[in-house]
Amino acid sequence: MTRSEENYLKIIFHLGGSDSTPITTNAIAEQMETKPSSVTDMAKKLAEKGLVNYKKYQGVSLTDQGTKTALSIIRKHRLWEVFLVKKLDFSWDEVHEVAEQLEHIKSEKLIDKIDELLEFPKFDPHGDPIPSKDGKFMVRDKQLLSEMPIGGKGVCVGVKDSSAPFLKFLDKNKIALGHTIQVLEIEDFDQSLHIAMEGRELHISHQIASNLYVKKNE
Repeated sequence: MTRSEENYLKIIFHLGGSDSTPITTNAIAEQMETKPSSVTDMAKKLAEKGLVNYKKYQGVSLTDQGTKTALSIIRKHRLWEVFLVKKLDFSWDEVHEVAEQLEHIKSEKLIDKIDELLEFPKFDPHGDPIPSKDGKFMVRDKQLLSEMPIGGKGVCVGVKDSSAPFLKFLDKNKIALGHTIQVLEIEDFDQSLHIAMEGRELHISHQIASNLYVKKNE
């Protein structure tokens, strides 16, 4: 498979195309930053390889083999992210672009060795689950911080936006995975939040809260 084909499979999976609901070519084109006609051409190629189901005007969904392939690519990407952070001291805002290149390495033995070296991590540096070799992964019961009521408390377990600017903002404000966050106040005007975290208080925008996942404390 080409890198482009692998990237398409990964995007379709992230958009939800592993279930029975087809993803529109326009939605895929937006994510891939290309034209819908280019997506249609690629969908036909992937359908010929048995990796997607494609019908004109109905969209694209992954076949079982397509889902398996997409999960394999995602596994490589997220293991490389963990490796870069833990073994090479990359920061979490640097690893995505590098992992985008490394995920296309074909050697399954190499990936298995990295998985073993890292002691089989379940989540990447951004809190996303890492699929196992057989395609299984843990699903966390989580919610966005913006959905928490006043008084709600939870542990930060992931980010919805893994872009470098957002992650750098979190670092600057010392917001990290594993921190316990409590909602103290929500402004009626703009839905910004006043929160308590790690012994200090902080005011954050609704946009920031809408990109932080928390696991609710029972």
